[in-house]
Amino acid sequence: MNKRMAVMDLGTNTFHLLIAEKAENGFKEILHLTEAVKLGEGGMKDGLIKADAFERGLKTMELFAEKIRLKEASEIRAVATSAIRSTTNGNDFIQKVKERAGIEIEVIDGLKEAGLIYKGVKSSGILSAEKAMILDIGGGSVEFILCDNQKIYWKQSFEIGAQRLRQLFHQVDPMTAENVTKLNQYLEEQLQMLFLSVKKQDVQHLIGSSGSFETYTEMIEVEKGDQFNIKNIKTYNFKIDDFNEVANWLQHSSHQERLAKRSIIPLRVDMIVVASLITSFIMQKLEIQKLSMTTYSLKEGVLAEMMEVQGMSN
Repeated sequence: MNKRMAVMDLGTNTFHLLIAEKAENGFKEILHLTEAVKLGEGGMKDGLIKADAFERGLKTMELFAEKIRLKEASEIRAVATSAIRSTTNGNDFIQKVKERAGIEIEVIDGLKEAGLIYKGVKSSGILSAEKAMILDIGGGSVEFILCDNQKIYWKQSFEIGAQRLRQLFHQVDPMTAENVTKLNQYLEEQLQMLFLSVKKQDVQHLIGSSGSFETYTEMIEVEKGDQFNIKNIKTYNFKIDDFNEVANWLQHSSHQERLAKRSIIPLRVDMIVVASLITSFIMQKLEIQKLSMTTYSLKEGVLAEMMEVQGMSN
């Protein structure tokens, strides 16, 4: 019998728990929980997990431990990214989780994170022989992976996630034109290494990895009146005009207008504006002709790695 595996992706805004078992065409999902922990709320500028966010994180990990026990998962990996690796009390959080939930957290650096995102995206089947740029917008960091379905050519993680940029540039709602300009200038400065690395590459295809890209997809499809459920798809191809329309609306929207849209989950109501600006900036800068997304990301990459190990030990 296949052993059940539990993967926890502990991000800056969201903690995910995915419990699955190996199946013929990948994996069979047993449980997927997403909790809006907002670990980076109010603290990213100070490099600190604030007390209430710290406690929310601990309670979520206790909940995850209980679900793992109930679903009888025997192979467990908890992977922490930007918020925990870049805060002064990240190690305290790791210790407390071990004490209260009995879960060992593995802190990964940005390059390891990018590599796991690649594995996750690859397992969705969206990659082909043509070169593509994967973009994963987290709350604390953003990962770029230049790749095809065979290998990675270049990868990098930048600490310019949506939560960080929101604290820097999106204090007023709707966002001011001046702050949009400042944000774009900031991205121009921060992403020099990206532009140098892809200068001689012909990258036509941008693939967004879950998160904000799921929200863009839902905004487009729900507006059409379609009976759309993001849980039923692995991949999606955007019409560029559809995406531009959504991005433009988000840039000029107020908090209340976004809150009123059922296609935007509460967790992303505020983060989605800067996420859309990052996406638009990259598309214009790299002259992207084709935009897609996959619901697979880091957690599916960790799962793919665990299944490889399980396959070897069988």
